[in-house]
Amino acid sequence: MEDIFSFADELGPAKVVHASEPSLGLQAVLVIDNVAMGPAIGGVRMATDVTTDECIRLARAMTFKNAAAGLPHGGGKVVLAGDPGMPAERKEQLIRALAQLLRGEQEYIFAPDMGTNEDCMAWIRDEIGRVVALPREIGGIPLDEIGATGWGLSHVVNVALQYCDFELEGARIVVQGFGAVGRHVARFLTARGARLVAVADSRGATQNDRGLDLNALLELKAAGKSVSEYSDGSRLESDAVIDVECDIWIPAARPDVVNEDNVHRLKTRLVVEGANIPFTPGAEEFLYERGILCIPDFIANAGGVICAAMEYQGATQAAAMQTIEEKLRRNTQQVMETAKRKLILPRQAAIEMAGQRVRKAMGYRRFSLFSTAPDYT
Repeated sequence: MEDIFSFADELGPAKVVHASEPSLGLQAVLVIDNVAMGPAIGGVRMATDVTTDECIRLARAMTFKNAAAGLPHGGGKVVLAGDPGMPAERKEQLIRALAQLLRGEQEYIFAPDMGTNEDCMAWIRDEIGRVVALPREIGGIPLDEIGATGWGLSHVVNVALQYCDFELEGARIVVQGFGAVGRHVARFLTARGARLVAVADSRGATQNDRGLDLNALLELKAAGKSVSEYSDGSRLESDAVIDVECDIWIPAARPDVVNEDNVHRLKTRLVVEGANIPFTPGAEEFLYERGILCIPDFIANAGGVICAAMEYQGATQAAAMQTIEEKLRRNTQQVMETAKRKLILPRQAAIEMAGQRVRKAMGYRRFSLFSTAPDYT
């Protein structure tokens, strides 16, 4: 078991809940990190190798993400052990059971994440009702369908380029992870003149310096195939996408895919983090020392949670997309100006901004939920 107490600080986590149902083979962890700004919103991540450590780090990222976005919500996360590609009937059984196990955790609002989607959220709604990012048919704003996170990332790229020496037109982009986030950010950026030169999914990667046909890649994924089966490109292993020379590198998959052991292989000028915690702290420091700009995850990829929070408040899709654009452009500008003025990493500037907002919110509480040891149940 991970040393979960080592993660505790003045912000949280407030609660770590281990949930299990042996008869179903269900193993999950919920982390509610901080609720000073309101009930926690955070996704349900499903994968075979999830850990409590990962869940705690992701929940903190959500605390900072929601605070930076100015949302009336704290941060939380659920990780559920399992293969997200399992038969739909089995997946529905696990998701519904998970919702029932966590029914009493009123300060956590379910949302989708890697391995879960709007269908999963509909099952949770049917069980307990405390959920966001529902299918359109039952009143939701389907953030994966409209590409809310990718939409936000595209605007973050535009602002970040003000601090770079190249333009988006003709810029070579690489997307690591071609799921709900990766495919949409590729769509938005190529529509504005960027050139997609490499893309990877969990089964492989493909590269073509002349540019990849986005529609052909989308057709492959719709057919259940890997991007590595793309016919007009060089087939690569998934990890080899790190070595492809480009101008903008966008991680949109798993945590810690770039670390101290492989960060030196990156040949890019700008990193915009579409995934949560995709780089280790040491990897980000390496980039900073070499003058490579890296926009941190909870600033860059907040589009999805902004959309989810606005759905929860009854907003329209159009209003959500406009708010994503406004908030992410403003936050990126603020983080970059602070980093430039103080000569610090963008992540340090972002944590400073978000942390100040959380601490101020905690100061309004009659008593602090986080002044003693966290509740581990």
